[in-house]
Amino acid sequence: MPFEIESVHLDEIKVIVPRTFPDQRGFFMESYRKDAFAALGIPYEFVQDNHSRSVRGVVRGLHFQWDRPLAKLMPVTIGSVFLVAVDIRKGSPTLGQWYGCEVSDENKRMIWAPPGFARGFCVLSDVAELQYKCTALYNPKGEGGIRWNDPAIGIEWPVEAPILSGKDADAPTLDEWLQTGAADVLAYDCDPLAAARFTL
Repeated sequence: MPFEIESVHLDEIKVIVPRTFPDQRGFFMESYRKDAFAALGIPYEFVQDNHSRSVRGVVRGLHFQWDRPLAKLMPVTIGSVFLVAVDIRKGSPTLGQWYGCEVSDENKRMIWAPPGFARGFCVLSDVAELQYKCTALYNPKGEGGIRWNDPAIGIEWPVEAPILSGKDADAPTLDEWLQTGAADVLAYDCDPLAAARFTL
């Protein structure tokens, strides 16, 4: 197999490591392969790739999309980040729990987080670039966010005073999100593949 699941967290989040072929010139690896990911239990179609570049101390997140919910496969192509996923599914036994780990161009890890998880990252290197895959097209009317330092979640970020966008700094708490009608779209008992086609 060109990919290995290194670990699974909160029953849904998968840390995936690709097989690499290094030599004196550098290395080669497959960064995604549809049949291999289906064999790993990830039968989703990717429809959009995004490219993000950030400097040290930036925190982006916690982001998700509730109208046309999407999953993300997130590798780092330059530098190093602390990447986090939080369960925001109403009724989930792991609601509000989070998982985070270092993902870098050296360790080649990729984090898979399905619909119903908010994602974010903190840049650990001078600069970092992520080129990640999404299972639904970006829909600005259906995007959502959870405050990066929501005390009810308690993420142990490796930064005390991050560089934030205004939108991320003013994002609602998890409890505030759960009080909205939109939270029902990402409820624990919803079929994520069916939810991915949902539009309010």
